[in-house]
Amino acid sequence: MQTLIKIFLFGIITTTLVAQNNLQIARGDERAKQIAFQQSYEAEAEGEFSKAITALTALSEDIYEVNLRLGWLYYLDKNYTQSVVFYSKSAEQMPNAVEPLMGLINPLVAEEKWIPLEAVYLKIVAIDPNNSKINYRLGLIYYYRKDYIQAEAYFTKAQNLYPFDYDICLMGAWNKYYLGKFHEAKTLFNRVLLINPEDSLALEGLALIRR
Repeated sequence: MQTLIKIFLFGIITTTLVAQNNLQIARGDERAKQIAFQQSYEAEAEGEFSKAITALTALSEDIYEVNLRLGWLYYLDKNYTQSVVFYSKSAEQMPNAVEPLMGLINPLVAEEKWIPLEAVYLKIVAIDPNNSKINYRLGLIYYYRKDYIQAEAYFTKAQNLYPFDYDICLMGAWNKYYLGKFHEAKTLFNRVLLINPEDSLALEGLALIRR
């Protein structure tokens, strides 16, 4: 009986020691990550973006935060292709997150990749339908394509969220003008003039409506 008790107690002690050792390793990993991120922040603050990237390369690419930060650092380093790669990885890891998609916008704009950019905007509004900034930008895309009906849907969404925003009101007004909705365009042009009484673009729009 005593022998069985000793074996049982030995098993408990061994299990406890293994668990404690695993916990120490996990804590060590977290500390290593924290140190790597701190070194990366310090290098970024000094404008040494390659060094900031190197500080994180020893960490696993399975970590969302690592991929997100590498996306940002490669963007700062003007390596837009790699920036897209790492932002895309982080977006795949957190498919319901807007954060990596907002980051992905930067390198796509820098490379003037408008079709992929549009796809990213659409993903963002699918996750966050009330994102006024992205609704407005989608409105701009369709406005400059002269797809005024599509643009109206996004400008209207943005305008409902921010009725007294200069850019949203102005572009919404011009879009209404090109749709032939002159009364609505006039209302918005006049609202723009409340924000900026001397705004030349709003005054131009009103003059065209009066003709």
